[in-house]
Amino acid sequence: MARSLKVVVWDVQHGHAVYVKTENRNIVFDLGTGSHASYASEFSPLLHLKNKYGIEYLDAVVITHPHSDHLYDIGNFDTLSPRVLHRPKHLTEEEIRKGNSESDREYVEQYLEINQRYSIPIQDSTNPFREANNGGVKFDFFTPKECSCSNLNNHSIVTIISHANSKIIIPGDNEGASWNELLNNEAFIASIKGTDILLASHHGRESGYSEDLFQYISPYLTIVSDGAETDTSATDRYTRKSRGWPVHKRDGTDISRKCLTTRNDGVITVDFGVNLNGKSYISVNID
Repeated sequence: MARSLKVVVWDVQHGHAVYVKTENRNIVFDLGTGSHASYASEFSPLLHLKNKYGIEYLDAVVITHPHSDHLYDIGNFDTLSPRVLHRPKHLTEEEIRKGNSESDREYVEQYLEINQRYSIPIQDSTNPFREANNGGVKFDFFTPKECSCSNLNNHSIVTIISHANSKIIIPGDNEGASWNELLNNEAFIASIKGTDILLASHHGRESGYSEDLFQYISPYLTIVSDGAETDTSATDRYTRKSRGWPVHKRDGTDISRKCLTTRNDGVITVDFGVNLNGKSYISVNID
């Protein structure tokens, strides 16, 4: 088993970008851009990984769904030569085009070109999502498909990552209809039980909040990737549903929190692992 799993939720304003580091794999979820302190709107998580982390290639990119705020960094996609692309393959080109505005055509065109390029099935021997290939981290994927394709949010891939007796959910932008579909799936319910960290769906908006979800999970902490607060924010509701966890601040102090937002807390880093005494731990840091 890998001793540590790192999950970095970048501050990309109204967008979504997450970096996952296993013992031997580098994986990115979604391609939002912007913010991150002095970088302002020019911040590219992909270029940051290359230039600051020294990463030359990615083992995988997961695009939860092809909406522009999850694609703004796609122009830098080939800079890190991802070996695997995971996305909702059931969506047609027509549905993807209709699901985005004309002003975002540039990002959609790039996505469609890359989507066509990554057409060869992944071999088990090289699949970075298999525990045997990534140091013992388990990835479960669930993709709702029954909702109307007029709302691409409801076709977001949900990922449950399990390591060192801990779990984190990365849900994309799923809304009420697709949450209902997922919660009718016994395999999904079994996978999410015991969740410790939840990334709020649809940037913490009311439209992504599912009361029924909390019949099956009781997370310590909810993380919201968001920009300016809006009237539709469900942050207070997530706070009431979370139990609380110690968070380490840059100044060296700790504080107990139930809900973190990139809007207020900047980049959020979660480490899951096993210490030298063989005990599991979760460590949360904010900038």
